Amino acid sequence: MPESIGFSGHPAQSAGATLATLRAAALECTRCPLAEGRTQVVFGSGRADADLMFIGEGPGANEDASGVPFVGRAGTLLTQLIEGIELTREDVYIANVVKCRPPNNRDPLPLEIAQCAPWLDRQLRLVAPKVVVTLGNFATKSLLETTDGITKLRGREFPFRRGGVDAILVPVLHPSAILRNGGKALADARADFVLIKHRASSLVP
Repeated sequence: MPESIGFSGHPAQSAGATLATLRAAALECTRCPLAEGRTQVVFGSGRADADLMFIGEGPGANEDASGVPFVGRAGTLLTQLIEGIELTREDVYIANVVKCRPPNNRDPLPLEIAQCAPWLDRQLRLVAPKVVVTLGNFATKSLLETTDGITKLRGREFPFRRGGVDAILVPVLHPSAILRNGGKALADARADFVLIKHRASSLVP
């Protein structure tokens, strides 16, 4: 019997099984000091063969408690923005630069990013997204290896090659920043998600 083929054309069942194996290994990770203070590893969630992959900075308190990326108010807003382009969270894949919560939600340190990078690289390779969306300032700077801020970079498209993936990267404001600023920030985010939808649709064979 042939393998089930996902929307983006690669085997959903085998990709999912391999992501499950990778997740099981990540749950035992003690590579960096963040492991000492975590409740649990927040590996990632969503469709194993998604064309669209969202990457944030790292887990917060809600994520550390639930084991799921982007929950709470910020997660609700992210879900709404995804649904605004006629998708669901089950249609996309969501992950973070680091998989364990930094103390007091501080920015991850260079050592922590470096030690966690192989997990993200393998997630990228297995999911093989066509469009990568960085959520917020930290994730954008980290993945694009730039010092430019999110307000300068948001809503633009950048070539992205990492983990064996050749994709388009679109930076957007972090949902928490949108909640803090409202108004124009929300309008900007909605416009950026329309761009993401058009870009993803244009790349689907």
